[in-house]
Amino acid sequence: MSLTPDRLAALAQFAQAHLGPLDDSPVAASADASFRSYWRVHQGQRSWVVMNAPPDKEDVAPFLDIAARLRRAGLNAPEVLAQDLDQGFLLLSDLGTRTYLPELDEARAGSLYGDALDALLAMQTRVDSSGLPAYDSARLRTEMELFETWFLRRHLDHEVSGSDAELIEACMGSLLRSALEQPTRFVHRDYHSRNLMIVPGANPGIIDFQDAVTGPVTYDLVSLLKDCYIQWPRALVHDWAEDYRQRLVAAGVVEVGSTRWRRWFDWMGLQRHLKVLGIFARLNYRDGKAGYLKDLPLVLHYTLEVCARYGELAAFGQWLEQRTRGVDLAQVRE
Repeated sequence: MSLTPDRLAALAQFAQAHLGPLDDSPVAASADASFRSYWRVHQGQRSWVVMNAPPDKEDVAPFLDIAARLRRAGLNAPEVLAQDLDQGFLLLSDLGTRTYLPELDEARAGSLYGDALDALLAMQTRVDSSGLPAYDSARLRTEMELFETWFLRRHLDHEVSGSDAELIEACMGSLLRSALEQPTRFVHRDYHSRNLMIVPGANPGIIDFQDAVTGPVTYDLVSLLKDCYIQWPRALVHDWAEDYRQRLVAAGVVEVGSTRWRRWFDWMGLQRHLKVLGIFARLNYRDGKAGYLKDLPLVLHYTLEVCARYGELAAFGQWLEQRTRGVDLAQVRE
């Protein structure tokens, strides 16, 4: 991750205009799968983060909007302290450096996921979702189409035949119907271990929320519990999901039994994981970010596991297993 000297100097000048002299030059904090990057600045023991979002490539308005909604609901999202929209800089409070992912283990998972599920319940019961884009049929379908374009065709070099297309369409149609029958709530859309920060006293810190929508109630739950970067035992995942269903029922958000809830949860996860198979491949071939390919085997595992559990999805799952059998998914194709 790098900036041109002029861009880095402009970022430092922006921070200094609001904070005063800095101890040193901005230090790269993190980057995500977009054109945004984040830079930490210091004064003594205090630190802040500057978002770099080139205006010709990134619109920061959604970030500003969702950050305000989350904070109004009492959630720990970064506070926006200053902004320069013409240059594409935001000065943010610093949630620290401890993401969930490297610190999740059997000893701490219960506590950390407990905090994350508490925050999710707050998002789904207290965050204002009015005016947000709808996670509707068109949006859900467009996401799943990334699976064929980037995973099947580009990564596996598999030309989709007429019978293949029928299998894919039947699967997609089933997943769309399941998603659209669910109650809708605020959806973070990327609620997982890389976007949750361990913040003592205010856990978790929540980041990367700018793509939030109004959509199916299980979406963020399955993003968290069937995380594309870390796996938990299936029985434990479904225990967590069932406990959360009971909390939603008590809160009056859903009126659904455990069997239907599990189907919603599993099928929503399949929609997401088909999308992610495509996105991780696209990040490599289009954006030069090969690191995501190593996570494809886990995402495929989730995909095949759900297909094997449900008769309506079994034919698609068997077909996909045949297409991927013996393939090193982490290997870049020319």
